[in-house]
Amino acid sequence: MDIATLIGIIGALIIIAVAMTLSGGIVMYINVPSILVVFGGASFAVVACFPLGHTIASFKVFMKALMSKPDDPNELIEKGVELATIARKEGILGLEGQDISNEFLKTGVGLCVDGHEPDFVQRMLSKDISITVDRHEWGQKFFMKIADMGPAMGMIGTLIGLVGMLANMDDPKAIGPAMAVALLTTLYGAILANAFCIPVADKLAFRADEQRLNRTLILEIIASIQEGINPKVMADMLKTYLPESKRGNEG
Repeated sequence: MDIATLIGIIGALIIIAVAMTLSGGIVMYINVPSILVVFGGASFAVVACFPLGHTIASFKVFMKALMSKPDDPNELIEKGVELATIARKEGILGLEGQDISNEFLKTGVGLCVDGHEPDFVQRMLSKDISITVDRHEWGQKFFMKIADMGPAMGMIGTLIGLVGMLANMDDPKAIGPAMAVALLTTLYGAILANAFCIPVADKLAFRADEQRLNRTLILEIIASIQEGINPKVMADMLKTYLPESKRGNEG
């Protein structure tokens, strides 16, 4: 599970709630018309922007990014070197039945064991990477669209509240509720965008970059195994994908 995302989002919401409480009580910041305009209006407007399937898929991508832990590139390199060593000693068929936890690497090794040509294997795996990146990009676009719609609906709610206030200037009791709608819709829109949607979209972008790096690394592992590259040379080559601080002792 991605603890950082949970801590960040929940922490931001708690800080906002505490500030509201200290400012006179959180109850006075709850306004049903404002909630309907911002959260309901933004949700339906965004659903109208995308096919329903993409909307559902965006939440699935978010949950997967939140719940799953990406593989450590160093561990992938170690596993790749182990597989390359077996392949040099026993041939490609020696990789059949090896315990491989990473599904993408397992798929690549399976294609090699089945005897497919390197070009075909690279093409299949590259297509898989492209589709996965597209899914993450759709998720990012979805949450960024909500981040855009939230403040926009907040502005609409503000205008609704101002119209209500100006239309009832002769009734002092109606001015307060109308002004609450005007201000709270703007507040809700800002919270929706900045405390949830933008952080989620940025995390999906970060996860997409992580997954792209890991899968590109795996492409190199598969190519090296099929080309019969020396495992030590292969390890040195793969370490170039890592930051210098994570490459360990070389030489």
